Amino acid sequence: MAIQGHPQRHSGFRLSAWRKAGTAPTSGEAVPATSATAAGAYLFAGLRILTGFVFLWAFVDKTFGLGYATGSGKGWVDGGSPTKGFLSGVAAGPMQSTFHDWAGAGWADWLFMLGLLGVGAAVMSGVALRISAVAGTAMMALMWVAEWPPARHLADGSPSMSTNPFADYHLIYAVVLVALAAVSAGTTWGLGRLWARLPLVRDHAWLR
Repeated sequence: MAIQGHPQRHSGFRLSAWRKAGTAPTSGEAVPATSATAAGAYLFAGLRILTGFVFLWAFVDKTFGLGYATGSGKGWVDGGSPTKGFLSGVAAGPMQSTFHDWAGAGWADWLFMLGLLGVGAAVMSGVALRISAVAGTAMMALMWVAEWPPARHLADGSPSMSTNPFADYHLIYAVVLVALAAVSAGTTWGLGRLWARLPLVRDHAWLR
């Protein structure tokens, strides 16, 4: 679903006239709907690229241990586990013991890393945004439960340092992914149009 405006009639100068004259619309004059729609498309495209980069960078850093969230020499290629540190440190919430059991498991490492790579690459390139929204939201939901923002205290009684009992960055990322898929943000600065023309994708809308 491309973001397109509907042609409307405007009195006076149009945007093209302002550009030719080198002047901007004065206060009180309506900006053509096509200009506002194009601006929105570019904003969503920028948001899409930044969001995809968050996921893709997390994959690269955890894989090679670039010294940011993952220390040098502790990357996945060095034998480190992308999930062990985080999941073994879960200290609150209804799934605390379950996450401890998952920590460092080979299947958990592979699923987590493939999720980061798949969502990051797809969102940055603007393809398969609906699948990315589902996969990314599932990942963010599990990480939200792992951090469990509603808890004011951890299992040992110490303060959890949670700043909000519900809305945190995992929830924001999930909403952003859904919004990007809803507006087909991959058609601007992305490969969304080419992806949608593929026979398999054209016949199965859920792949878009």
